[in-house]
Amino acid sequence: MRKTVALAVVAGFLLAGPAQAQDKKEEKPKPYRFTAFAVNMGSGPKAFTVDIVLERLSTDEEREGLIAAFVEGGQDKLLPALQKIRPRVGFIRTPNSIGYDLQYAWRFVNSDGTSRIVIATDRRINYWEARNQPRTIDYPFTIIEMRLDTKGEGEGRLAAGTKISKSRDGKTIELENYGISPIALNNIKLQK
Repeated sequence: MRKTVALAVVAGFLLAGPAQAQDKKEEKPKPYRFTAFAVNMGSGPKAFTVDIVLERLSTDEEREGLIAAFVEGGQDKLLPALQKIRPRVGFIRTPNSIGYDLQYAWRFVNSDGTSRIVIATDRRINYWEARNQPRTIDYPFTIIEMRLDTKGEGEGRLAAGTKISKSRDGKTIELENYGISPIALNNIKLQK
């Protein structure tokens, strides 16, 4: 079942409009370090803490390259373009893991000082899945959306396996499974 994503996520990830408030380029930007309490209701209730560290935000050139790849060939072209981005923008990890690289992060700052961060990366695929090619292989993306107040606190959602496609009219992007039991990110806090 497809769920059309809110315009906020669409604009943050792939619309070709100008950036609203991406951070200015610095020689060595200060990383954003967030902690969150994650609740996964999809496969039986599970709760855990998660750390999201953004070492940098995506550049305009990276964003434009992803847009061009998606327009040219949908998710089949978008996935390799996302995987080629170097250096990574950051990583996500749970307390007992070594973490997983994040490839794209875009930050919007609203006029009232609140912000929204949209993050995308490929999904971790294990050996069995890569070898046997089950239907889950068609869901290669992880998308994170965080909505933050002026102190860097808030909530968000994480879709750990989703498929990206254009709507029938070609004007919006649809994320399959984004609206179906995503992992809720509660009590997000920017670490100082």
